[in-house]
This record gives sequence, structure tokens and C-alpha cells, in this order.
Amino acid sequence: MSELMCIEHCARCTVYCLEEAKALGGNDKVPSWTLGTSQAFDTVWRMVKGSMMLAASFLLATLCHFRRLYLYSAHRLKWWIGYLQRKFKKNLSVEAEVDLLSYCAREWKGETPSAKLMKKAYEELFWRHHIKCVRQVRRDNYDALRSVLFQIFSQGLSFPSWMKEKDIIKIPEKLLFSQGCNWIQQYSFGPEKYTGPNAFGKLRKCVELLKTQWTEFSGMKDCHKRGSMCNMLFSDAILEYRLYEALKFIMLYQVTEVYEQMKAKKAIPRLFSLLFSRETSSDPLSFMMNHLNSVGDTCGLEQIDMFILGYSLEVKIKVFRVFKFNSRDFEVCYPEQPPREWPEISLLTENDHHYLIPIFQF
Repeated sequence: MSELMCIEHCARCTVYCLEEAKALGGNDKVPSWTLGTSQAFDTVWRMVKGSMMLAASFLLATLCHFRRLYLYSAHRLKWWIGYLQRKFKKNLSVEAEVDLLSYCAREWKGETPSAKLMKKAYEELFWRHHIKCVRQVRRDNYDALRSVLFQIFSQGLSFPSWMKEKDIIKIPEKLLFSQGCNWIQQYSFGPEKYTGPNAFGKLRKCVELLKTQWTEFSGMKDCHKRGSMCNMLFSDAILEYRLYEALKFIMLYQVTEVYEQMKAKKAIPRLFSLLFSRETSSDPLSFMMNHLNSVGDTCGLEQIDMFILGYSLEVKIKVFRVFKFNSRDFEVCYPEQPPREWPEISLLTENDHHYLIPIFQF
């Protein structure tokens, strides 16, 4: 810019000299060398001025372009970060621990009879049963299965005794070919509502995944590593649903086995007698069609299903039914009288439909 100012100054000086010469000499004619110099400076000035203006315009356009690019990039980055956060939060089906009483205060405000009952129940759980925190579980029609399986994996529990004796991957094949249960092709995979000849292959893959994951978690001695692995597994919806369908099929297999024992006039657990006494579940096929196929789709597990789940996995499922506070049904077990050697897991529910995972601290 200093060079430009110098050129402009020289041009002005030349014009000034011409005017002075004309005034002093009284002659209208201007020397040719002076006129040529003036025109040269004027031409150079216009060229330099045009180049500088073009350069300034180009620089300004470049700055504007980079500013727009920066703003667009920042906007897209912010959008992607938000998307990934929403996606991760959406897929996280078992949330982190929260204080029990804080959870109660947030969920049960006001002074209605129901709210007062819930507050008293949560205080009982906090002080008497030493439940200090809870983990919220995604509320869908798989949440009972999710709550149970999460604790089995996070605690590193081993296979049930009957699973150690049998290869559960071969169970679909056994039912279909050895026991002639062709009706398992009508098995429905929750929201997929899938039935057909490929049901056998899909079930085998689900059961194989369950065996692989269960083996991995039961072999982990580091509880912190198990916790991290659980958080990863229970953030993958596709893998989750396959595991839950495997659990459903394990329940169906146990119902089929006990039904065969009943037909052979052998003694069976009381809970299965209750199951087969219902018109809608008088045999394994009706149990699957009328109850099990709907689990994960339009409904969750009923109480009798919770008994079958505990029996199939050989775990004592203790459930604190908060809405039944001050009654004998406040604390129930599925099955009612499990063998002592079965490990215990606990759940917490406010309505027998959706569950929380309690965290004990002594």
C-alpha cells in the first residue's frame, strides 16, 4: 500500500508542476516530456489500482469462502456429535447407577396415596434391605429378560447344570428331528413376527450366540472388565434381541421336556402343573403360540413365565414388588422354593411389567 501511495503522490506532483509551469510561463503549451510522464504515471496508477482492487476482492472472497466452510464444518461436526450421543444413549439399554432415594423423589412427586406408598416402600428398601442404588432398564417387552440376563453376565454366573451336560446348540435340532416338533417352525422372533422354514436356522444362531457370550462372561474373573463388556453388549440392540430370543427358546425347551415327563406319568414341578392347567398353555405348542411368541412384541413375561425362566436358568429370581408394599407379596421369588445352591439375582418392579436392577451396599 505504501508503493501505491508513492505512485499516486508522484502523479499528483506531476499535475501540479504542469499547472505551475502554465501559470508562470503564460503559455498554454506544455512540454511534451512533461505530458508523456503524466500519462505514463496515470496509466501505471490505473493498472496498479485495478490489480490491487482485484487482489483485495479475491482475498475477501477467499476469506468469506473459508468462513462459510468453517461454519458448515462446525455445524456438521456438532450434528454428528449430537447424533452419536443420541444413538448411544438410545441403545444403552441398562443405564448407570443412580441413588435409590433420588430416583424415588424424581419419579414419585406429590402427596397422592400412591406416591406416599411408593416413598415408604423405597425407604424400606434403602434402610432395611440395603438397596442404595438402582440401574434403570429400557422399558420394552424384553426388559424382564434383559434385567435377568444382565445380572447373570455381570456377576459371571456359570451355566445351569443341565446346560453343562447338554450342548444347547443342538437343542433346536433335537426338538425338530428327534422329538418331531415340526411346530417350532411357527416360532416368532418378537417384533419380527417371523415364522417359516428358516426358524430352525435362526434359532440355532441365537442359541449359539447365547452359549458363546455366556461362556465368555463366566470365564472373566475381573469384575470391572465384566462390567465394561456388559455395557458394550447391552448397547447393541441386534445382539441383545438374539440373546433374548435364545432365552425364550430355552424356556420353550424346558416346557417341552417337562411336558414329556408329564405324559410319561412322572412327577413334575408344581409351577408346570399350573402352566399346563391353563387352556391357553395346555401343551408346548399352545404355550408358544399364545404366550411366548408375543414376548418382545406385544407383551413381556407374566409371573408364571418368570417361574419358568428361573427354573430354566437355575437362578433364584427375587423380585421386590414396590406397589405391593406392606403385603406378603412385596417380596417374591421365582421359583418359590429353589434349591439352595442356585445363585440369586434381584429385581425391582413398580407394576410387574417393567423392572429395575437394584444395587446392594452393606
